[in-house]
Amino acid sequence: MLFTLSTANASGLYLYEIGTDDIGLASAGQAARAQDASTLFTNPAGMTLLPDKMLTTGVQALYGDAPYHLDRDARLSGKSPGNVIGWFPGGSAFYTQRLTPDISAGIGFYGNYGLGLHFGDWAGKNVLKDSTLLGVTLMPALAWRYNDALSLGAGVGINYGLLKIKRARGDALSDRDWALNARVGALWQFSKQTRAGLTYTSRANYNFNVNQTVRPDPLSHSSSYTLPISASVNAPQQLMFSVYHQLSDRWAIMGDAGWQDWSDYSNSEITVAGNRLDSNDRLRDTWHLALGTQFRLNADWTLNTGVAFDSSFYRSQSDTSLTMPSGAAWRWGAGARYQLDPDSSVGMAFEYVHIESSSVSSPLFKGGYDSPALYFFGMSYSRTF
Repeated sequence: MLFTLSTANASGLYLYEIGTDDIGLASAGQAARAQDASTLFTNPAGMTLLPDKMLTTGVQALYGDAPYHLDRDARLSGKSPGNVIGWFPGGSAFYTQRLTPDISAGIGFYGNYGLGLHFGDWAGKNVLKDSTLLGVTLMPALAWRYNDALSLGAGVGINYGLLKIKRARGDALSDRDWALNARVGALWQFSKQTRAGLTYTSRANYNFNVNQTVRPDPLSHSSSYTLPISASVNAPQQLMFSVYHQLSDRWAIMGDAGWQDWSDYSNSEITVAGNRLDSNDRLRDTWHLALGTQFRLNADWTLNTGVAFDSSFYRSQSDTSLTMPSGAAWRWGAGARYQLDPDSSVGMAFEYVHIESSSVSSPLFKGGYDSPALYFFGMSYSRTF
């Protein structure tokens, strides 16, 4: 018997795409832009650059095209699952307020960790049919302007996680857990045109425990029995450094360099009846690079575009996990923001993510994902008070 879980990951599904501008810019400049209240997520120190009161809300939709095929020599023979992702919704809301000339506070609610995989009626449906790991975060934060050049910020993430696994035979497994983590940031304002930001996010550790009622074959006279299953899942710590530079009244350029500690995620594991069953010790740390530009078309319209690259967290693309379709990923984004009036604006954006192909070497599920792709769609609304 095998139990697996799905996770979001750095090279594809650990979501940078929270604010609409982040989608259109492929996340470039995320820790340095500080252009709306979603800076609470990307760099809380950026709240000191915002107006006295600001609200930013957003809705996102992710469509994943990740078809899985079984190889001919897999022990499981029969129908392959096809696309295992499909549509996945998301949303966020951020509010920031200046408390004193030098101190700002805010609160954000968002989800950037998790994914549902739907394998359906395939050859392995009695082992795994649906797998979902979902995390949402409530984050209060404070920012302090130390002087005209430096601001510091920090937030506490109150994370709620849900793990759910479903098989064709047997009851659905589910459990919930709470986890805390921290996000700290610094923002340097070198001039009115140039600034840089650095953020650190600590890991969040979820511990799930579920009981699986295992039912025997209908022709058997044996009674059912229960297996205790535990899963330890770590959302990795990360560092992000970003720069933003205003070239002219119309043009701005920006970039990122980031690191995520996915080798620490190798401590994640699933245990059944006290026996370690599945772990992710095939993982390594990842690196992120991004470059983007903004163009102010006129007083009402601002256009965004960007490109980003994330390295694969797998040591080998020929030895990957069935429930983590991932690899090196390229992101291309484009978007626009329209100023409705002096106090409010709307944004819209699209991003395409191309992910490296991967193969699963497990004899039972042997097969692969051929060039998975993700498509992000986002809309946002911002208002100052």
